[in-house]
Amino acid sequence: MFKSARFEDRNFVPLSIAVVAVSDTRTLETDTGGALLRSLLEADGHRCAERLVVRDDIQLIRAAVQPLVANSDIDVILTTGGTGFSGRDVTPEAIEPLFDKRMEGFSVLFHQYSATTVGTSSIQSRATAGLIGTTFVFCLPGSRGACRDAWEGILTHQLDYRHKPCNFVELMPRLDER
Repeated sequence: MFKSARFEDRNFVPLSIAVVAVSDTRTLETDTGGALLRSLLEADGHRCAERLVVRDDIQLIRAAVQPLVANSDIDVILTTGGTGFSGRDVTPEAIEPLFDKRMEGFSVLFHQYSATTVGTSSIQSRATAGLIGTTFVFCLPGSRGACRDAWEGILTHQLDYRHKPCNFVELMPRLDER
């Protein structure tokens, strides 16, 4: 099993992260998954650049995410909610067509980690991730447990410049190379 490590000679690089909750029933005040993500990312030293709630609607989700992607001050977008199988769960359908590069490994790794906490129920998530322009976008389930699994199991490491053998932060200056 791989053991996570850090480069001791590197300084932490705080990122600007937007959190978008996708829900027909939640508000900023009742969105527990988004609130948890904000507290976890801020506890790790990152900045929550924006936090909002948008209804489960493909066009509304895209309308919320596209300006965040266009904002050069935002490095990462975390969506929470809308990744299940109900008729209203449309976050992957809204976001995946926008990906310039899809991150296949995120879904695999999320399911592996999530299965250690919720067992086979992990299969009910369509968590996905990719790159839109130079912005990393991670679409997470809406439950607090799934948000915690994604952050603590994957994102806290990959969004930390000190993580080795590699991380997303060290790639950021090269994302728009052609």
